[in-house]
Amino acid sequence: MLRHHHPEMLDTSRGQAPTPTPEPRGCLFALSQPPLMIFLGVIGFLLLMAAVHDLFLL
Repeated sequence: MLRHHHPEMLDTSRGQAPTPTPEPRGCLFALSQPPLMIFLGVIGFLLLMAAVHDLFLL
């Protein structure tokens, strides 16, 4: 009956929808998290203050 049936093809003849695979989360997802951005902001502020101190006060 099905001479050219390929097993790697998804069989949706029973009306079941395939389950979506979750997308991998990358760097932009990590940077959108508020605690990480607060931490990076504090570290950046400390580096900026150290640079200003070195340039103008020493």
